[in-house]
Amino acid sequence: MEQAPLPPLIERYARQPESLGKQIRLELALREVVRHDWPLGARLPGHRTICEALGVARNTLARAMKSLISDGYLHTGHGQGTWTRRPHPDGPARDEVAPEHSVTLSARAQAVLDEKGAGLIQSGAFVPGIPDIARFPMRKWRQLYTSVTVPQNALLLSYSSGGYGPLKREIRDLLRRWRHIDCDTQQIIITEGTHHGLELCTIALADAGQRVLMESPCYWGARNVFTAMGMLPERVRWYPGHGHTLEDLTDHPIQLAYFTGTHHYPLSTPTCRDHKLALCQSAQPAYIIEDDYEFSGHEDAQLLFDPTSSHHLLVGSFSKLMFPGLRLGYLVVPKALAGVMNRLRSEVFREGRMLDQAVLAQFIADGDLDAIYHRMQRDYLGRQQVVHDQLASVEGVIDISPPSRGISLCVQLDPQFDDERVARHLLQEHLIVRPLSPFCSPRDKRRGLVLGVGMLAGESLANEVARLRRILESVLQLKDIRL
Repeated sequence: MEQAPLPPLIERYARQPESLGKQIRLELALREVVRHDWPLGARLPGHRTICEALGVARNTLARAMKSLISDGYLHTGHGQGTWTRRPHPDGPARDEVAPEHSVTLSARAQAVLDEKGAGLIQSGAFVPGIPDIARFPMRKWRQLYTSVTVPQNALLLSYSSGGYGPLKREIRDLLRRWRHIDCDTQQIIITEGTHHGLELCTIALADAGQRVLMESPCYWGARNVFTAMGMLPERVRWYPGHGHTLEDLTDHPIQLAYFTGTHHYPLSTPTCRDHKLALCQSAQPAYIIEDDYEFSGHEDAQLLFDPTSSHHLLVGSFSKLMFPGLRLGYLVVPKALAGVMNRLRSEVFREGRMLDQAVLAQFIADGDLDAIYHRMQRDYLGRQQVVHDQLASVEGVIDISPPSRGISLCVQLDPQFDDERVARHLLQEHLIVRPLSPFCSPRDKRRGLVLGVGMLAGESLANEVARLRRILESVLQLKDIRL
């Protein structure tokens, strides 16, 4: 039986940011080494050997391995050792049996799966869309759960009706402070994240076969929600500083128009209210949805959203401010739609998670969310500046989104490069980025890489950016990455 070598695990563990803590670092390193270094069916070194080599406790290793076993990367036999189970990306698993009959999916499901979407790897250097979860005040968060779970709060374990009132009031006040939006609590619907809010909007306001106007490049998550609901995305190219390419519009009527809020994703540049307004005047959508994807500075004047309008909606979440697994967000709707959309949400999805909502309400009321927001604004601006300075002079890079207070930035490449192949080469070095081209319309020939800065800070960031620069420079010299 082949033995899994220890040095690759030591090397990949050392690459993980120390701010993540030993268990998370170990779990990430184990996932990487199983994917890229250890052969399928190899037996892992003994637990004591791993712990001594990495300087971790036995219970830390046990918790990390339990997670890997649960996800199918490892399997174990009592008293017999542990083996790798997940195959390398380019080979099938030996212990996976092909189904006898092919599975027939709906056309909507197949359309979603045929598109490029979220990567299977959601952690590691430069993965987009993940905030600095290592610095989230988890101790305070746990204490709040203890404080709200008292006998007189037993109703928090039941269904909710329109959302937890104190949380809706805190969101109302938050929008006033951060976005200068003055809305009523009755206009606020608590959702389980942005995708859930978009799904509710689509169910309430559009029918299958109708068209949704989106920008190119677009946010893949929103596109997938609309596609899954049977809508037809119609994408119009947007260029910062120039506006939308109106000739991309067809003569088909537009039911919904979707925009990211004050900061465009994935281009990671400030949006422009005048550009969105001009496009809507040409397309005449029945409803306009803005997704406040990430707070980044004081660009609220660029929002098209008007809480007094009968056809404007705003969707947002706390995933990019706090942690992605929270899955709580909000939807601000016109007053005339508030009652019916609340009823619809309850009838289709049911309502709950009152305990989580109560904890979040208290977290905001105590000022912790404002503190995180202001700290992240400072930190992310500095981190983006580091990345910008390192990559701006790389030959083949034609533009980089200016440093901002968001967690993502976009590195645009010369159109001759195949950004999907570039991303695959970088993945082999565990530099996780997302190619830009899959989120562009067929007419949009932009190529690039979308990066995140939430997982790295300080010396770890400096080291990983320098490594990214070196590897990117060498990858862009390869012949097989040119179109």
